[in-house]
Amino acid sequence: MKKSWALSAALLLAPQPVHWRFVPVLNPDGVFSQPPSRTNAHGVDLNRNFPTPDWERDAAAYWQKRTNRDPRRWPGPQPLSEPESRFLHDQMQSFRPHLIVAIHAPYGVLDFDGPSVPPSRLGRLYLDQVGIFPGSLGNYGGVHKGVPVVTIELPNAMRTPLDAEMRQMWLDLLRWMAEKVPGESR
Repeated sequence: MKKSWALSAALLLAPQPVHWRFVPVLNPDGVFSQPPSRTNAHGVDLNRNFPTPDWERDAAAYWQKRTNRDPRRWPGPQPLSEPESRFLHDQMQSFRPHLIVAIHAPYGVLDFDGPSVPPSRLGRLYLDQVGIFPGSLGNYGGVHKGVPVVTIELPNAMRTPLDAEMRQMWLDLLRWMAEKVPGESR
């Protein structure tokens, strides 16, 4: 029932076919550690490990000065040093998306990086751009590769939104995509 509803919504709202590639969990080490962790088994924040321009100059300096060497935000020894970030980078290279939707926690906001006009809200999450960080997916994909990156920052990593809230977020995303995301095959 849910699959047919989502398919019907996509068909009604998308002016052309939509092709999705899902990566259900990019950081299984973090998800399954006790307690759950932002970093992988090597202690690297995967969302600071992408090859943004000037990563070598900016990532370590940002980590040292802006985060006070917070171990949860360590960018790693070099860009794409981690198998998880290399995997996502390879997926981006082969699939060539017109949009990236990332799900994070715990800020409870909607973030956006890249070209296009950002969505103002998805469900109860309102746009509140959190900034550009050396090595982040938003910086790499949205700013430097020109692929809009919508980051859904859930309020809690351990609790998914209710079905009605997810449905509204999905509808809001599809409406925004139909109006604002260019591309022949999303």
